Amino acid sequence: MRTALITGGGRGIGAAISRKLATEGYRILLTYCNSSKPAEMVVDEIRDSGIDAVAVNCDVTDPREVALLATHPWISEKIDALILNHGRYDRIDAKDLDIEHLRRTMRTNFDGAFLVWDCVKNHLTEHARICVIGSQLGTRGSTHGADYSASKAALEIWAKSLAMKLGPEGKRVNIVAPGFVDTGILAGDSEEKRASRIEEVPLKRIGTPEDIAHTVSFLISEKSEYITGVVVNVNGGLYLP
Repeated sequence: MRTALITGGGRGIGAAISRKLATEGYRILLTYCNSSKPAEMVVDEIRDSGIDAVAVNCDVTDPREVALLATHPWISEKIDALILNHGRYDRIDAKDLDIEHLRRTMRTNFDGAFLVWDCVKNHLTEHARICVIGSQLGTRGSTHGADYSASKAALEIWAKSLAMKLGPEGKRVNIVAPGFVDTGILAGDSEEKRASRIEEVPLKRIGTPEDIAHTVSFLISEKSEYITGVVVNVNGGLYLP
């Protein structure tokens, strides 16, 4: 049985990835922070399909909690796919950003990903696949999320560096950079704002969590065996670097 570890796997994009990989035969170890109900619902849904799944409460910014996560017996049995999906996004005007907000975002989005990787890196299978969820904002920047953009840019460069180092070992690392996706981040949009977003996208729709999950599925599959160190933009043509 192959095992996938998905951080932030109980909500939004992470939940879609958890469900998708479960349909492909992975048993799912997903993490959540604080609110267990959404994660438990995803786990129950996966188990009802006949695939094993478990949710673990883990604050990825806390080295002690991450170290405890790494003692889970499924991780000791080796991980085939590591999906670093967790994240935080606070709408703060770039000129109003202060050092505390910047540190908090970097601690969650970048430091958290590094801590999880660092604690499980010796428990990866020989040909493990790693997928990091970045963002189009990690390339283009944002007037109201400079801290988020900076954290995602750091993640992308770090992931590319890992790809170069791990390639000779047979492990692959790739990055998925979503555009507008129908998750909690957009939940507060007015009808006018949503219409404006749709108008910006050449494909004329907001992305779904499943759009991202399908891309992750491809990148950790045998169909992408010669792909590593790339950023795959899944944004409907919104931003073309």
